[in-house]
Amino acid sequence: MEEKQRAQRNRTLTLTEEEACRFKKNLMTEANIQDDIINKTLNGDLNALLPFIPDEFADLIIIDPPYNLSKDFNGMKFSSRTRQEYDEYLEQWFPTVCRKLKKNGSLYMCGDWKCTSSLQNAIEKELTILNRITWQREKGRGAKSNWKNGMEDIWFAVKNPNDYYFNVEAVKIKRKVIAPYKEDGKPKDWEDSSDGKFRITYPSNFWDDISIPFWSMPENTDHPTQKPEKLYAKLILASSKEGDIVFDPFLGSGTTSVVAKKLNRRYCGIELNEEYCLWAEKRLYMAEKNPSIQGYSDGVFWERNSISEQTKAKANAKANAKTGKSLPSQEQPQMLF
Repeated sequence: MEEKQRAQRNRTLTLTEEEACRFKKNLMTEANIQDDIINKTLNGDLNALLPFIPDEFADLIIIDPPYNLSKDFNGMKFSSRTRQEYDEYLEQWFPTVCRKLKKNGSLYMCGDWKCTSSLQNAIEKELTILNRITWQREKGRGAKSNWKNGMEDIWFAVKNPNDYYFNVEAVKIKRKVIAPYKEDGKPKDWEDSSDGKFRITYPSNFWDDISIPFWSMPENTDHPTQKPEKLYAKLILASSKEGDIVFDPFLGSGTTSVVAKKLNRRYCGIELNEEYCLWAEKRLYMAEKNPSIQGYSDGVFWERNSISEQTKAKANAKANAKTGKSLPSQEQPQMLF
């Protein structure tokens, strides 16, 4: 495989020829697919492989489809089209994907401002929408005659609004307290620890604590629209339990499967591009040795640009472990709606 010239500190994932041959053996295609597709990467056309996925298969489905933009996915190009044509494109596969969701399952679907109304319409035909998350991803191409696009939407929908899993305790955010308020001399709604002054807060549907993957992060690949592990960790922790099945019909470089594995869920993903599948397999292999997720530790999500505080907290956690002090569990008791 062609090797790009990279800076010495660049940690973007690469793949040797030997690794490519080894990981290719793990892939399932239309020609060799087997009954057991759990914890597998399926390489091929979505519509050709969906019939091999049983109905009511997944507890959670995460979808990051091609947005209505012209984009080159490693030689496989997706062209921008009219609103009607994009709606027709969604209709080709989305209803079938929804049939793969369990009756009490949840689905998240990503999009940008241009395609989000089409996504909403497609979802509402099949599921009940409960919310729309706005992710402030910061990075975006500047524009001289328009506003820079630094936001994306994530639609949250379920099959049955009276029976679905949601664990808000598992996705709390640890924020630094700027103006600590005390009542009777004691911290009010915040904690004063050896790590610093922090408040553990409930999450909203506006997420400004997650950066897109970049060259200094080991999760980074050359995929042009790769989602961060931290982003998907929130979705998976909130809407699935350990051992549940998480399905991604547009797997890309493997983020959904990798995060599911790191959080002790089962997974399955479909991806058309073989090289992306190989990247996913290497990331899954790496996750066996390093299950950490940048920005998530001790059962909470940290704010953006808080790496020094996280490092300090880890050091304190190690010291506490030596003295026998207990630490917060990764996941809190579940909540059912």
